[in-house]
Amino acid sequence: MIRPVQFESQDRRMKQILAALNENGIKDIEEANKICEEAGLDPYLTCQETQGICFENAKWAYVVGCAIALKKGCKNAADAAEAIGIGLQSFCIPGSVADDRKVGLGHGNLAARLLREETQCFAFLAGHESFAAAEGAIKIAEMANKVRTNPLRCILNGLGKDAAMIISRINGFTYVQTKFDYFTGELHIVNETPYSDGPRAKVKCYGADDVREGVAIMWHENVDVSITGNSTNPTRFQHPVAGTYKKERVLAGKPYFSVASGGGTGRTLHPDNMAAGPASYGMTDTLGRMHSDAQFAGSSSVPAHVEMMGFLGIGNNPMVGCTVACAVNVALALNK
Repeated sequence: MIRPVQFESQDRRMKQILAALNENGIKDIEEANKICEEAGLDPYLTCQETQGICFENAKWAYVVGCAIALKKGCKNAADAAEAIGIGLQSFCIPGSVADDRKVGLGHGNLAARLLREETQCFAFLAGHESFAAAEGAIKIAEMANKVRTNPLRCILNGLGKDAAMIISRINGFTYVQTKFDYFTGELHIVNETPYSDGPRAKVKCYGADDVREGVAIMWHENVDVSITGNSTNPTRFQHPVAGTYKKERVLAGKPYFSVASGGGTGRTLHPDNMAAGPASYGMTDTLGRMHSDAQFAGSSSVPAHVEMMGFLGIGNNPMVGCTVACAVNVALALNK
């Protein structure tokens, strides 16, 4: 399909995009698109299907990333994810928060981690009012296990049982109703309600009453990789759960890779209320720095917020799902 190569802040991105493409033997974005088409892939559409409100730069970033992965001959999906990260990184605006944190490479590495067998359970630690977690989970549920021997379990863990039930019902997930015993510290499963009979039902959605129950849910599912949201309850739930669980996992000698989605210069809940430009980091960003092994830039859900940090117009949570999906597609195409 012929699409004009036009996207947001194109003039500020092209130098590094072309450098990444040329380094991998690809002339320009048009050739990258042709490479994808010849392999029977449409990363542009995959991105659009993952989060319908994503920007054009996100769609073209996945075209570039997939072309690099195809050119490298990445028959293993985890390797393809890392190669896609090279393409994503090339879209970072120089000098931006996203560029400084190397979030393009970070997204590639996170997707690779989810596609490797040692990762057993991935959690979206997000506000259940944010559909971006669902968007990311849907793509992972559809795609990740096509290339894994042991299926990856994927859960949503957020504040509020009614909200968890609603988002499960809308998206076809399985709602897990829990009750936490505050005297014994035990988590009890009251019932599980699947709202579909397809791959989406394999995504379990939990609603917690507070941080203690949220941490207990993490232990119950033996989560070894998670990403926090930055939506309505970041200081009340997502970041405290990740931080507390991280401490407990370290003490227990168990692995846990924590990703902080969001935050950036001057964004959300200033600790000093001064808006001191680059010197001032929002409270959600500060909390993420306390527990994370990798920190992304911008919102878990809102494309414009990620774009503002110098990256792509797509939320971090759907970006996780899109990167996994594209990596799996590359591997399947090369293994035909």
